[in-house]
Amino acid sequence: TILDEMEVEHPAAKIMVEIAKTQEDEVGDGTTTAVALSGALLEEAGDLLDKGIHASIIALGYKEAAEKAQEILNEIAIDVSRDDEETLEHIVQTAMSGKGAEVRGEELSHTCIKAVNQIAEEKDGKLVADIDHIKVEKKTGKSSADSQLIDGIIIDKGRVHPGMPKQVEKAKIALLNTALEVRETETSAEVEITSPDQLKAFLDEEEGMLREIVDHLKDIGANVILCQKGIGDIAQHFLAKENTLAVRRVKKSDMRKLARATGGRVSSNYEDLSADDLGSADLVEERKIAGDEMLFVEGCESPKAVSVLVRGGTEHVVDEVERAVHDGLSVISVALEDGKFVPGGGAPEIEVAKGIRDYAGSVGGREALAINAFADAIEIVPRTLAENAGLDPVDILVELRAAHGEKGGKKKGLNVISGEIEDTAKAGIVEPLRVKTQAVSSAADAAEMILRIDDVIAASELEEETGAGPEM
Repeated sequence: TILDEMEVEHPAAKIMVEIAKTQEDEVGDGTTTAVALSGALLEEAGDLLDKGIHASIIALGYKEAAEKAQEILNEIAIDVSRDDEETLEHIVQTAMSGKGAEVRGEELSHTCIKAVNQIAEEKDGKLVADIDHIKVEKKTGKSSADSQLIDGIIIDKGRVHPGMPKQVEKAKIALLNTALEVRETETSAEVEITSPDQLKAFLDEEEGMLREIVDHLKDIGANVILCQKGIGDIAQHFLAKENTLAVRRVKKSDMRKLARATGGRVSSNYEDLSADDLGSADLVEERKIAGDEMLFVEGCESPKAVSVLVRGGTEHVVDEVERAVHDGLSVISVALEDGKFVPGGGAPEIEVAKGIRDYAGSVGGREALAINAFADAIEIVPRTLAENAGLDPVDILVELRAAHGEKGGKKKGLNVISGEIEDTAKAGIVEPLRVKTQAVSSAADAAEMILRIDDVIAASELEEETGAGPEM
């Protein structure tokens, strides 16, 4: 969040911000790990440069170490399926810890798992869970425990006319991408009217066109109209008389979600619209939430798009809960797509560091120093966890290394609550595999890129020689 808000000018710092953004977009969690790891890699690289090892050799060593790290992570990964609710719940709660939403962790984790399971689809034997099909709407008021999953879509709009019904049961929904207004000609044209009779005939014709549209929508059985463009006053009047609920200026992204949720088809031409193109929902209702009218389209039959309404006492709380929900949805979707997770609490990092050190011994030469440096850098994660838990990082690292040296110690990590080294997979401290693999590859790529910018290194050397600092 801080990196996202900062206005950074330094080129190397910009790369750090990009790492965090990539991690957030790809996985939704592990941004701190990615940034901390790339910082540690650059710090280790600085020591190696001081020893006279060329930047290209360090970059090559880092590249090999990162590949080896991916291998090791894949080896220690454990399988998970969409039916394994207990593990999925632990994955969400681990991601949410530290986001200020742990208090409501259980309710929110259930909501996230149900939402992702609802929109997950099997394609070519693989599970695909695109969280763009989940709409997260936030409103202040009530507590975060009142956040709920809606089997359908929430639209942040109200009815266009007070004479329309507030609630429609067994709704047949027409999704329109065209304005319910008198059409203007594509070319510029003028209509000359010379008498009141002609004016009346002109207005009657306009009214008749709109009447025709409303009659057609009624004939095909539509009792709810959701329109991406405008709805004119006369059309509103006719729709209200027909007891039809209508909403205008619905966002394009919401229209796509509505089509997936209700099974309807977005139409750009009302004349082509037939009864088969209408979406359906058990209930479409306008409700007042935190002083604003919102439309709830719910009770859709096996919807492929759903909504999560996030509540909280203050604006700040709502933002925090929304961030936690986003992270929860993201980690569940990647865990289901990959079907893999790893133990948390620094366990994978210690195992990777151990494997990389063994690998460095087989490589030899100057590259081995860079590979060893990568192993030292990746231990920044358990070291930071220990510091944040108020423990001695050196003691914890020694204990973790010893635990991983024993048979069956691959899952041993730090439980920051108890301060003990334990099997984190059993303790429910678990993360999706992709959080770790993405963090390692992003951090290694960024470190290699910065290492190859020899001008930055040369400029700092020049400063030291002349004793001149940068001009203010």
